[in-house]
Amino acid sequence: MADQPNPIELQKHLAGVDYPASRATLVEAARRNGAPDDIVSALENSGKDDFETPAEVSEAVFSR
Repeated sequence: MADQPNPIELQKHLAGVDYPASRATLVEAARRNGAPDDIVSALENSGKDDFETPAEVSEAVFSR
């Protein structure tokens, strides 16, 4: 997981999030769920402030 997190791991660490959700909410959930630094960083640098669905999160993180 050197450059980007694994999509499955990303969603695993976002368990319990209700959508729509803000980037801050996702980062907080990831930290609470024990996400490694690369996942937290990817969320923080996703380039979006709000997400409607888990798929939108993955698109923002993995299209960079």
